[in-house]
Amino acid sequence: MDGGTQVAQVLAAQGVEQIFTLCGGHISPILVESKKLGIRIIDTRHEVNAVFAADATGRVTGVPGVAAVTAGPGVSNTITAVKNAQLAQSPLVVIGGATATMLRGRGSLQDIDQLAMIRPHVKWSARPNTQREVIPALEEAFRQAKRGVPGPVFVELAVDLLYDESIVRSWYAVKTEIEDPNLIEKITAGYIRWHLDRLFSKPYPAISAPPSRSAPEAPGGLVGRAAKLLDGAKRPVLVIGSQVMLHPDRAQELVDAVTRLGIPTYLSGMARGLLGVAHPLQFRHKRRNALKGSDLVILAGVPADFRLDYGAHVNRTTVIGVNLSKEDLTKNRRPDLAALTDPHGFLVALSNASGGSVARDAWFETLRGRESAREQEILQMGEVEVDHLNPLRFCQALERHLTADSVLIGDGGDFVATASYIVSPPTPYSWLDPGVFGTLGVGAGFAMGVQAARPDALVWLLYGDGAAGMSLMEMDTFARHGLPVIAVVGNDAGWTQITRDQAEILGDDVATVLTYMDYHTVAEGCGCHGIRVDREDQMDAALAEAVEVARGGKPVLINAILGKSDFRKGSLSM
Repeated sequence: MDGGTQVAQVLAAQGVEQIFTLCGGHISPILVESKKLGIRIIDTRHEVNAVFAADATGRVTGVPGVAAVTAGPGVSNTITAVKNAQLAQSPLVVIGGATATMLRGRGSLQDIDQLAMIRPHVKWSARPNTQREVIPALEEAFRQAKRGVPGPVFVELAVDLLYDESIVRSWYAVKTEIEDPNLIEKITAGYIRWHLDRLFSKPYPAISAPPSRSAPEAPGGLVGRAAKLLDGAKRPVLVIGSQVMLHPDRAQELVDAVTRLGIPTYLSGMARGLLGVAHPLQFRHKRRNALKGSDLVILAGVPADFRLDYGAHVNRTTVIGVNLSKEDLTKNRRPDLAALTDPHGFLVALSNASGGSVARDAWFETLRGRESAREQEILQMGEVEVDHLNPLRFCQALERHLTADSVLIGDGGDFVATASYIVSPPTPYSWLDPGVFGTLGVGAGFAMGVQAARPDALVWLLYGDGAAGMSLMEMDTFARHGLPVIAVVGNDAGWTQITRDQAEILGDDVATVLTYMDYHTVAEGCGCHGIRVDREDQMDAALAEAVEVARGGKPVLINAILGKSDFRKGSLSM
């Protein structure tokens, strides 16, 4: 059994349904043998998007996503996506091809020290040296990707580990089958034969099924103390982050737990959509004011980083912190009660332990008043007349066309952040954005990963026009692989989130100006359906057309020509 077959069988046993890749001779056996076993092979136009796609698949399924890339530049092209997955704590397995084991460090094609390059960005890495080490290395990779704080792992597989033994031996025949060899040639041939015998030594280990993953039980003592704090709080706030969403098959259990807790809840990152569209406990606006006015904050899977002003939002309240990462748990603001555990399991246990007897009607009324006032501000700003489309009004139109099976992918600055105030992810796991790294360019990869994992979903890719330039050619990938994503480019002809502050503070918009490019025409050239919208009376018809075309199986790009807005003035993050 060659190494490509071993890899394919391990992936199938782990429940992998797709491999995202960009082809290369170093990894061809993996792709061919995986296809034979029914694993879908989706080839992208850039390796970074293969890894973004695998990241997204891991997030929405709980099974580590898999990307396979060729040696050298193929691996180095993935670094941004791997780092994004590390910081977002996404379960991900990256398989990198490599030069033959015998040629390492000898100047062969695309041979670099890949492990040294990628180790700072993964939680675990391996380099098998014989075929019988391939299966254990891959199985351990999947365990490591899911264990503790999830994250990316890397397995380097040399080309001579993947091809059939007879083929590999034929590569070296010119060195081992020499007529009348001299002493050096005899020694070289002997070494090569020894190396090949070792490379293909048997037996190969059996392939095992992965253990089921469940949320570990929360420490009872800590849960009891947390319940006592919560039961005495008059103005509590719950903030749920992406780390709470590690168990896609148990989403309803989490929704029920949050409902039982019965306290004002703010959702961030992957948690957006957890409570649906109109849950009475969910709040979206003025989170900073709520945190500063609270007497208890539960940070579930949320570090006190720049998004909480490095802990300043919660420095005058009691904090219960729950996190799998010790570093994140204590970052900037050490919690008054710290639980180093799975936040999903902790919230479920806390919801069962809390009595919930304190009257909090006044607190809810205060928060609802702020929520309503902010919604009115947004509606009023949406009525402001601008050249082309008002971005707020366009997002309001988009909201009207979302369905229960919609999934939103955010890839951009000003346009996507504006949309996040207006559109409502309808269900758990229906919002994906890059996470704390703030990486532009994730969109096409995320969209293809989600669409491949959830083929019946209506996937909306919200692009800023700057971010669109980083992965627009993946519209070709959508078309070739029948992935009916709806891409919406918020085209305001600039890097607006940067322009707004740069021009005001420094008096120059240098390097921030783009054009009202015909992105829809590029999409049409890739085999997709293109729509241009530059008048408000076209918005609803264009969005309805996009939904109809996507439901028919064809990807779509809407080029929404936006005017300028000051809605997010002063939003630059540091």
